[in-house]
Parts: sequence; structure tokens; C-alpha cells
Amino acid sequence: MYKLILATAAAFTLMGGAGSAAAQSVGDWVLGNYQNSGYWFPGVISDVSNDKITIKYDDGDLETVYPNAVRPYNWSVGTRVECNWQNSGDWYAGQITLLNGDKVSVSYDDGDRENTRTGLCRSR
Repeated sequence: MYKLILATAAAFTLMGGAGSAAAQSVGDWVLGNYQNSGYWFPGVISDVSNDKITIKYDDGDLETVYPNAVRPYNWSVGTRVECNWQNSGDWYAGQITLLNGDKVSVSYDDGDRENTRTGLCRSR
């Protein structure tokens, strides 16, 4: 009975909360608040166990977090993002103009444009 209560509590935790990965499962694309930075990075859920979710981010990093650090992937044309310009380490704000899988085109606020990958972008 005790294990059933714990399993039910874990399932409830994974399915509830405004910032959680409600109804998300292994293989789903999500946004994770990497290292609690306040930035949301795209990745794929690689494991759900106990009360935590493991995300393999599009840039290759791996992190295990509580559900409140995960939300459904919602990027689309028009989404505001910051991207690592030419993978130089400098992040600039812009808007997604084209999205095809992990390939993204961004129109930056300063007028520059770039074709890049989702693993080099983040949102707030």
C-alpha cells in the first residue's frame, strides 16, 4: 500500500503544476530550465523516474530535474529567443522566422539573420 501511495504521489507531481511537463514522457521534446538559470533550453526527455525527469538537451548536455524545471516545448515561428551568435559565446535576442526540427532561422533585433540549431538558442 505504501508503494502505491508513493507511485501515485509521483505521478500526480509529474502531471501537475503550471511549469511542469504535464503528460510528458520519454522521447518528448521539452524546454528545461537548465541549472535553474531562468533560461529555457530545448531537449528531449530521456528518463522519468521517481519524482525527477532527465533531459538530454539539444546541445548535448544532460540534466536530471524536478518537473517544475520542465515545460512543454512551445517554440514556433514568432517566438522570442536568444541565440548564441555563430556559436561564439555571445547571446543575442531575436525572433524565430523558420523552424524545421532542430534547424531554426532567427531574425535578430539588430537586423542580422542566422540559420542555426535549437541547441544554440534559449528562451525566457
